[in-house]
Amino acid sequence: MNVARPFTFWIAALAIGLAVLVVLRDIMLPFVAGMALAYLLAPVVDRLERIGLNRAGATLAIIALFILGVGFLIMLAVPIVITELSAFIDNLPAYIRRLQVFASNPNRPWLTKIFGQGFRVAEQSAGELTALGTDFLWSLWSDGRALLSIFSLLVVTPIVTFFFVYDWHRMLAAIDLEIPAAHRDQVRTLAREIDDTVSGFVRGQGLICLILAAFYVLALTLGGLNHALLIGPASGLISFIPYLGSLTGLVVSLCTAIVQSWPNWTLIYVVVATFFVGSFMADYVLAPYLIGPRVRLNPVWLMFAMFAFGSLFGIVGLVVAVPLAAATGVLVRFGLKQYRASAIHSDMAEIPALGAEPPAHSRAKAP
Repeated sequence: MNVARPFTFWIAALAIGLAVLVVLRDIMLPFVAGMALAYLLAPVVDRLERIGLNRAGATLAIIALFILGVGFLIMLAVPIVITELSAFIDNLPAYIRRLQVFASNPNRPWLTKIFGQGFRVAEQSAGELTALGTDFLWSLWSDGRALLSIFSLLVVTPIVTFFFVYDWHRMLAAIDLEIPAAHRDQVRTLAREIDDTVSGFVRGQGLICLILAAFYVLALTLGGLNHALLIGPASGLISFIPYLGSLTGLVVSLCTAIVQSWPNWTLIYVVVATFFVGSFMADYVLAPYLIGPRVRLNPVWLMFAMFAFGSLFGIVGLVVAVPLAAATGVLVRFGLKQYRASAIHSDMAEIPALGAEPPAHSRAKAP
């Protein structure tokens, strides 16, 4: 009974937390984002505090540097994105004509069946596409919820991050006191393993994303692919979900290479070689060194978690998917370990299979 009560309490707490996420998912984004940033920035603030800085001052300094860094990256990225999108709109009629020539080849009738309807939709002028984009942006701007989300991310998230970072250790201590003393050491061990898994994966996979983004931009630009400055960083950032970024970048780059240089195959070979080398480098060079075998987060399980939580909770689900996937994996491994060490597993192992002869000592005792 003493074990069942805390177990029931934590199961109920988890259910209530998920219910709150479902009901309040539209307003939870700045708070969940603030907690995620606090988790990433708290170790840096701890180091500054150890060298003698006041925690409040260290927290303000780190958050200010983070905001300035993100703002600087946005200022660098926005002109590049606008330039690439403008070039894409300008070249779109030529891309459509080349794609029609490629798909209308009599040796590939199946392509015509697949893309026929798409061509009829895509045969709009660049001006019409620009008008559609303008209408979309205006509807986004006039939607009050979109404005509220943007405002909350820009204003509320830094405030939430500050208070989470400042009170980080007090919150952990309060949670620790709520754990029954008999299970406190075990829960602390599990929490450390979850923390090692999440922090190791986020740091390692984040560095891999940056390295892959730089590699894709350099290789595709030198190979002569149009819009490499847009495709490369996007492929690298999406690589936070293993394999998804490389597959997405490969498909988009192949489509761009076909409409850009068909029937010349050189650029297509360059694209395939680029993403093959990138995937090989990420899996066999970077991941063993930056992530290591101790971070046991299966790519298939991670992709399932990202899609499942994203479908249930939207952007909030994408933010919490990695820590929840890591925590679930650690808890499942712990549960299996406890089950193998339990008397139930031992008793199941001693039950003879159907039709098997009883053990020798059982036969000896039979009358």
